[in-house]
Amino acid sequence: MSGSRINEEAVRTALRPVNDPELRSLAEYIAAVIREISGIEVETSGIAAGEGMNSILLELASDAESGPEGYRLSVSPSRIAIVAETYVGVFYGIQTLRQLFQSADHDLQIGSITIPAVEIEDSPRFVYRGMHLDVGRHFFPVEFVKKYIDLLAMYKMNTFHWHLTEDQGWRIEIKKYPRLTEVGAYRKETILARNFDPYIGDKKPYGGFYTQDEIREVVAYAKSRYVTVIPEIEMPGHSVAALAAYPELACTPGPFETATIWGVNENIYCPSEQTFAFLEDVLTEVMELFPSRYIHIGGDEAPKTRWEQSELAQEVMRREGLADEHELQSYFIRRIERFLLQHDRRLIGWDEILEGGLAPQATVMSWRGTVGGIEAAKQGHDVIMTPTSHVYLDYYQGDPEHEPLAIGGYTPLEKVYGFEPVPDELSPEEAEHVLGAQGNVWTEYMKTPQYVEYMVFPRMLALAEVVWSPRDSRDWERFTAALPTQLRLLDQQRVNYRVPHVRGLERDRITLDDSIMIHLTSLIPEAQIRYTTDGTDPDERSALYTAPVDLPVDEAGVAVTARAYLPNGRASANRQATFSRTSLRETADVETNDLSPGLRYAYFEAAVSSVGELAELEPVREGIAEKIGLLGNERPEHFGLVFEGYMRVPSDGVYTFALISDDGSVLDVGERRVIDNDGGHGPIEKIGMVALEAGYHPLTIRYYQGSGGKELQFTVKVEAAGDLDEVAVQLLHQR
Repeated sequence: MSGSRINEEAVRTALRPVNDPELRSLAEYIAAVIREISGIEVETSGIAAGEGMNSILLELASDAESGPEGYRLSVSPSRIAIVAETYVGVFYGIQTLRQLFQSADHDLQIGSITIPAVEIEDSPRFVYRGMHLDVGRHFFPVEFVKKYIDLLAMYKMNTFHWHLTEDQGWRIEIKKYPRLTEVGAYRKETILARNFDPYIGDKKPYGGFYTQDEIREVVAYAKSRYVTVIPEIEMPGHSVAALAAYPELACTPGPFETATIWGVNENIYCPSEQTFAFLEDVLTEVMELFPSRYIHIGGDEAPKTRWEQSELAQEVMRREGLADEHELQSYFIRRIERFLLQHDRRLIGWDEILEGGLAPQATVMSWRGTVGGIEAAKQGHDVIMTPTSHVYLDYYQGDPEHEPLAIGGYTPLEKVYGFEPVPDELSPEEAEHVLGAQGNVWTEYMKTPQYVEYMVFPRMLALAEVVWSPRDSRDWERFTAALPTQLRLLDQQRVNYRVPHVRGLERDRITLDDSIMIHLTSLIPEAQIRYTTDGTDPDERSALYTAPVDLPVDEAGVAVTARAYLPNGRASANRQATFSRTSLRETADVETNDLSPGLRYAYFEAAVSSVGELAELEPVREGIAEKIGLLGNERPEHFGLVFEGYMRVPSDGVYTFALISDDGSVLDVGERRVIDNDGGHGPIEKIGMVALEAGYHPLTIRYYQGSGGKELQFTVKVEAAGDLDEVAVQLLHQR
């Protein structure tokens, strides 16, 4: 069956019914898409049922059987038809057609587009398909927010989570409290990079906010793209900007100033009647601006120090019969939920709102892994999965040495694509509470729209498929094969996307031989790979990679740096790895009869900022652990673990060790530091290699957890036929 050809003479956009204004609006939208892609001007007119030769038919049909957001797209030689039960289904059918246009044959000399004949029936897996944008740390103009919404809609994301208030800036006009934007929307300066200690600021006043008219404009624009805007008004923490404007809302007298550094601040709202009256007034104006069913109230990272020291807070606890400050936060959230329910709205909060007891009808956004989401779903609450491990798009996508400054972490494109929002721990009934997933974009280091685009795209494309497509239909090879077409579509939208980096240089490597084979690839087949072996940055004149390179190596090592260049001239970030020759480390001199299974562990409870500080502490308890990882009985935050003993490796060879931790961890084999993953950060995987003789080798792992998430994973792998295969090593301790 041949395809359909679109040209200026033959195209009409058919509407049924012909007097439907929303279908007419969608017809004008698709005409604008065709004009944008090809320059072809098409007529938009209504036609009667049964007509439609050489036309694009947009049709509502109650018997479409595609669900509330599904559609059926048919392309034949005579016409293109999009049929759906709802307008949003028609809109999503148009987005699929738009992608077909981008991959189609274009003959602009005669003004036509030819696309293949297809029959597509499609509907989403999840009802919540979201993207977040933090405008508190850095402020973005209305035009960019609209562009962001356009891009969400283009990939069938249906929710925009607008993070409007922060310690570093209050971004929404509230008529009753003008000082929120007069004072709270501005800070005197911003910290330079990561210069926390000693602190260095840029000495540049910074700020901005959205007027209520601008908010209405954005909400209306999103509605035209079938995107719901959910506002977030942070409470009780992340509220310093509001306290700078109205210090009487704090438990201490102040004064306060809008924060100039990132992180968690101990100054939070006091649980006073004055605070609740203020928040109800604010939320009243917020609800007038945002028709969304959900209102997000944050609830995360609220230190209880000020409440512990406040007589007012302690009196509230006594009056309400609350056991501790966590229950006081639950009381705080429940009061806000009751107010929202009175206005037929529903509360969403980050997973900290579970602590002290969850508000009766609250929906949980699970960000500190999926544990909070699992707990909430098992309690019968709706959940949106947004864990740091897979969908924090402020995390690095490549080697931090060659990428723009980011908050930390490492979330490459393939990790986002591999995310599964429904944990295996949930029963089918519990899994029904998982509404979907969301990508989060925190903007501490994203100062410009272009910076945001670089961090979001193409990773958002991976998430869009995760939340739309059935789990068993996802296929990494198919996704990457379609990536060049998607990047052309983003080019058309003038998006500053990140070109995927060269594969094959993800880690330094060592060998026992005099040479090592280097294999480089790109996710974009038409990309040229240019590389150097002298430590310099490659450019278009550097060596062109055409086949695997047999690289001579010695103990000093050779640094290979590579970059991918697209036909349009855009280039990836550099990727670099060092390759060197090594020799086997001898086994330890230890009596095997003195060894018993498991490693000795020491558990510490203290707030530290590096693993080295654990040596100065006395352990709370000690014991024997069969594996390296979290024990399961640690306190929620501020603790450390040290594992010590021996590992028995089965044969001579080069072993690859991986540590994933949130926060810091290090691995020592004997006296050699093999992995340094120290410092406060989200979940980051670090890899180290060492050549070992078969037998016993001393092993030490140190880990600390600061705040927020917690994670510790350890694996050992060996190379086999070019791949890394996990290998079991025996863990032992000296009796």
